[in-house]
Amino acid sequence: MTIGIIGSGAMGAGIAQVIAQAGHSVCLHDTNSAALQRASTSIQANLRKLSEKGKIKPEEAEAAIGRVRTCTDMDSFARCSLIIEAIVEDLAVKQASFRDIEAVVSDDCILASNTSSLSIASIAAACQKPERFIGIHFFNPAPLMQLVEVIPAVQTRPGLAEEIRDLVQSWGKLPVLTKDTPGFIVNRVARPFYGEAIRILEEGIADMATIDWAMTELGGFRMGPFTLMDFIGHDVNYRVTESVFTAFFFDPRFKPSFTQKRLFEAGYYGRKSGRGFYSYGPDAVPPEPTRDEALGHLVLNRILAMLINEAADALALNVASREDLELAMTKGVNYPKGLLAWADELGLSRVLTTLDELYAEYHEDRYRASPLLRRMVRANQTFFPHERASSHQ
Repeated sequence: MTIGIIGSGAMGAGIAQVIAQAGHSVCLHDTNSAALQRASTSIQANLRKLSEKGKIKPEEAEAAIGRVRTCTDMDSFARCSLIIEAIVEDLAVKQASFRDIEAVVSDDCILASNTSSLSIASIAAACQKPERFIGIHFFNPAPLMQLVEVIPAVQTRPGLAEEIRDLVQSWGKLPVLTKDTPGFIVNRVARPFYGEAIRILEEGIADMATIDWAMTELGGFRMGPFTLMDFIGHDVNYRVTESVFTAFFFDPRFKPSFTQKRLFEAGYYGRKSGRGFYSYGPDAVPPEPTRDEALGHLVLNRILAMLINEAADALALNVASREDLELAMTKGVNYPKGLLAWADELGLSRVLTTLDELYAEYHEDRYRASPLLRRMVRANQTFFPHERASSHQ
């Protein structure tokens, strides 16, 4: 099976490496020959480094390298069975690219986009055969991150999502099926991790360092929200937040903050620019958190209640199964626990009380509790059986 990749940036190169390691021939395409050369060099270096570390055999590394060829001409896609696009997050550019691809590939070639925030249906609409179109969303860096979201469009033919899920699994990845809704699973459910943290900061309840401390030391998250936003880059994180907010018809739950927007506008993107919420210059001194456990738990419980509420709403609207929702958040953004299981552990009534208290205080629709969460509390139900609630990941 030969698979084509459009775009040789970090994501495209990473996907090419994953697929080549899985034994497929790869045609990595870019109109920029210098970018292609950089991608090829990076793939070779990464595979040989894996060999040096003993994670793969030297002959496996060289075989994978030999399976990747680069091309600047789309005619090279003629023999591909699957094309995965990984270019700029611009709907018009993606649509134009797939129009060009359809003129080259066979009628049974599957077309896929790695978009993280655009509608799969809207990209598929540009195709003459939209029934063969699907979303395959990897996370960066693709060779390291296990999760892949598989997103059928409303036009996608029955059965294709399951075929792609099985194919992705054969690559050693963990695929989850999700509806074609804004943000899919991860970029939808994770929004309160950033948004509510900024809201707490804006209100002066706690500073950045204290919020980050609460989420890592008390909550077990690998990074606090401000450290993570700086790591991702505000040019990426803010744009995703704005995209999801717009796509949800301006639902207040996904409302961006002016605080992050100003950083974005100033070019203070985080680590990559030397300044974001924190400073990263050679003389920068990390701020000290206020290690007040009562304050820390207040911060943690507020953000966690919002995250759980988003996961519950995604489940209520059949965005994904409860198992795929849990897998997405633990493997896609490395949360310490699945949010639904975490809700069971805390007690759903406690989560609902936190949300209702926030709504009573602010009277903002941002804090409305998911109807599913409210129904489950009334019925004294849990997301998972009690014996699994504390251990399910």
